[in-house]
Amino acid sequence: MVFRTHIATWVLSGLLASTAVAAECKQERAIYTDRDGAYELAFEPVGSAAAAVTHRFKVKALKGDLLLDGNIMMGDEVVRSIGMVMHNCPEGDVTGEEIAACTVWQGVMYPLDQAGTPSELVPAEGAGAADRLLLAGFGPALRFSNAWEEKKLSVAPWDVLTYKGCAQ
Repeated sequence: MVFRTHIATWVLSGLLASTAVAAECKQERAIYTDRDGAYELAFEPVGSAAAAVTHRFKVKALKGDLLLDGNIMMGDEVVRSIGMVMHNCPEGDVTGEEIAACTVWQGVMYPLDQAGTPSELVPAEGAGAADRLLLAGFGPALRFSNAWEEKKLSVAPWDVLTYKGCAQ
């Protein structure tokens, strides 16, 4: 029984330490990984307060050469973090059709605390990083995208990504 108590204490202290470490990292430097460690989502600074997007990030497969671009914008009608993940989008002045053709996933990106409670907004740049992120339907969306076949992927990411570390 004492052994189980020590294990439970160790697991709980690890979760609390993870939360503290995530909060010490600024959101624009946070790196997340899926349950299998097959994918990473890494935030990067937007670089302008006047930008239409609130966050930028990259998603990469850790086995293979898949690299996807992502951004977050505020929802118009309901205040939520609306994420988009794209593959090989054209640069410059593009049409809505061109953006739709290269979009792998679009939906609400929910930050989750350690208890799994969601909030509406991914923390702003300069704020402490979220513990976890939920991109509902991201794994299946990638599985049925052009990027899947093109990059010969075999493992789809989980929809919940956990804080892994902080970029320098």
